[in-house]
Amino acid sequence: MSAPDSRFVRACRRQPVDATPVWLMRQAGRYMPEYRKVRKQHTLLEICKNPELAADVTITAAERLGVDAAIIFADLLLPLEVMGLEFEFEEHEGPKIRNPLRDANGIAQLKTDRASELGYVAESVQLVARHFGTRLPVIGFCGAPFTLASYMIEGRGSRNYVETKRMMYSDPEAWDELMRRISRVLVQYAAEQVKAGADALQIFDSWVGCLSPTDFTRFVLPHTKVLVAELKATGAPIIYFGTDTATLLPSIKQTRAEVIGVDWRIPINDAFETLGDNFGVQGNLDPVALFAPETEVRRQARDVLDRAGGRAGHVFNLGHGILPDTPVENVIALVEEVHAYSAKRTHAPARTVAF
Repeated sequence: MSAPDSRFVRACRRQPVDATPVWLMRQAGRYMPEYRKVRKQHTLLEICKNPELAADVTITAAERLGVDAAIIFADLLLPLEVMGLEFEFEEHEGPKIRNPLRDANGIAQLKTDRASELGYVAESVQLVARHFGTRLPVIGFCGAPFTLASYMIEGRGSRNYVETKRMMYSDPEAWDELMRRISRVLVQYAAEQVKAGADALQIFDSWVGCLSPTDFTRFVLPHTKVLVAELKATGAPIIYFGTDTATLLPSIKQTRAEVIGVDWRIPINDAFETLGDNFGVQGNLDPVALFAPETEVRRQARDVLDRAGGRAGHVFNLGHGILPDTPVENVIALVEEVHAYSAKRTHAPARTVAF
């Protein structure tokens, strides 16, 4: 780890901080001119697979915005490639899996012994950690088993996840095997990022909000708990994030991730109350709020901070990633406001609660 005593890591561990830390999902992205310049010369995958490029994009965004953590530039779907599934990015359409899974036979062919081929991400982490030293922590990440499974089965993003749920319901044994195989790769992949210098890990379960609490508990929670437990063994705090998960929070608590990320569909004070004293909470400004006038952006930032109430364990973030046409100056203003306003508050002392 490069910055284990940073404001961000301290907040993840529910320790006292001088101001609420803030970082933003997709803080290196198309809204930023510097990133668009790189994308004119390289595809998304070319950037991901070139440690120097990925590190540069990561560093540029973190320094330009003045955030409290740099999240490594990578893509959720990279593990699919080493498991034997090819994918591509279609313009304005997102990722497309060329050979989606449909049955147990396809799952049986998935490889779990090639995670080392993702080492270029760990190399990117190492470069970023070396650049920032103790000045700024680095966040590594991976997709969650459910979200990666849904891509593998649907072949692309989905609205209703019919094929995914069909497999869950009709062949739960095949489903469990798929989740186990994905988790096996993710543990190796994410742990290498910590070894390379990542100070924390975020597990992105972007699509898990499509599930009922019953289905989450039956089909997803057991595998997510195992993944979180194995990654906690690295010593890095774990953030578990999903969208549209307000109804799932009582079950998500059981993952035992140190920090739970929530979107804007639940007031953050309600999230804190639902999760209880064992957890930090990350969030949760609506990304579209960044299109408002700067005064409104600052007002909404203060509203989130007021609702958080200076509780130990609050990490400010958006409820999802920064959108492509977001004004950069508003993003910078948001970070400034979070720091300035939260520094005036008296942060509640952390209570150590063992899991």
